[in-house]
Amino acid sequence: MSPVRRGPELPIHNRLSALRAERGLSRAALADAVEVNPQTIGALERGDHYPSLDLAFRLCAVFGLPVEAVFSRAPFAPSSTQVYREAGA
Repeated sequence: MSPVRRGPELPIHNRLSALRAERGLSRAALADAVEVNPQTIGALERGDHYPSLDLAFRLCAVFGLPVEAVFSRAPFAPSSTQVYREAGA
């Protein structure tokens, strides 16, 4: 079995920036909550860095969401798209 490729072939997208904004958290506050440097949060949000499984679980616990609500292999649709889709249904 060959290792899973990362990077452009299989990126990991996340909603960290949007979730922080919804909850009024700064990068520093989120970093504090999961015991990392604020620069790590910035790198995750930009997609420059992928979290370890442990860090992904800690981040999800802060938001009270499952991993698949925060991280995905496919880009997330804008939140407004989801809200209007549900409202029209």
